[in-house]
Amino acid sequence: MKTITLSHGSGGALMHGLIKDLFIKNLNNSFLNKLGDSALIKFGSKRLAYTTDSFVIKPLFFPGGDIGKLSVCGAVNDLAVSGAAPSYLSCGMIVEDGFSYADLEKITSSIRDTCKSAGVNIVTGDFKVVEAGAVDGIFINTSGVGEMLEGSEMAISRIAPGDKIIISGPIGEHAVSILLAREGLKFKSTIKSDCNPLNKFVSSIICKGIKFMRDPTRGGLATTLNEISLASGYNIAIEESTIPVKKQVRSLCEILGFDPLYMANEGKLVAIVSEGNARQVLSKMKRHILGKDARIIGAVKKEKLRQVHLITRSGGLRILDMITGEQLPRIC
Repeated sequence: MKTITLSHGSGGALMHGLIKDLFIKNLNNSFLNKLGDSALIKFGSKRLAYTTDSFVIKPLFFPGGDIGKLSVCGAVNDLAVSGAAPSYLSCGMIVEDGFSYADLEKITSSIRDTCKSAGVNIVTGDFKVVEAGAVDGIFINTSGVGEMLEGSEMAISRIAPGDKIIISGPIGEHAVSILLAREGLKFKSTIKSDCNPLNKFVSSIICKGIKFMRDPTRGGLATTLNEISLASGYNIAIEESTIPVKKQVRSLCEILGFDPLYMANEGKLVAIVSEGNARQVLSKMKRHILGKDARIIGAVKKEKLRQVHLITRSGGLRILDMITGEQLPRIC
């Protein structure tokens, strides 16, 4: 008998298969079938984006954030990378009997502060309590809606050979901070999650030259680029020497056998930008604190094998497959 495993929630190949074979098969419609971070819908003369996400992270509190901050950033960022300005969020909580009131208050305060930072409001919500053991502390769901920004034309179909790949900053910080907090590992340098709302950053760089964006959360940069390659039909090639990874993150990954390319992020975006606009977009990114370490890391190729290639520092070529399971479950 088939069962659902942690790997089905990894954001990788098993999850994509589940979505295609179960959810798309049964819930098939033109909005869902695009498999975007948000559904792009029209309401009268307005172009809107709508998204939802659930958060089951362990531990609930970690360097750089907590489940409350994460739940706001997750919804806000899915709207932002779709080219929308988030406005209104919902928040649903499922809490375990016996959960600390002080921790719930701390989480709620974090939600408030992150909403204020992002310029959004929680306008509706739900609260449920279940028996001890039925939930691991607290699970949170947030949904959000926003209006598309002027000049935003996000569509996977716009991607073409020659387009440049830009990452907004160093990768892997969120996953590493969770790993350290979860396992109680002692490390000389404190590695904080990059958890941040991206909407104001996106509004500062948006232009028609940006063809597509996505935030590389579960499965990391490599899995996100595989998703883009599969959907667009084109190969993608990135250069290892150009990919920003903080020294502390790289060191810990080497010690523990993790690959930063597959580590989750919660405050970074990947942008596919036309060749002629790439330098201009990169310059705009670098003027914002969340994009000061942005880099052009590769390009879309004309080949249609739907593969992602890594050009290594030594000049070799490595195929980056989509992750099958998850290096670290319960990451968001």
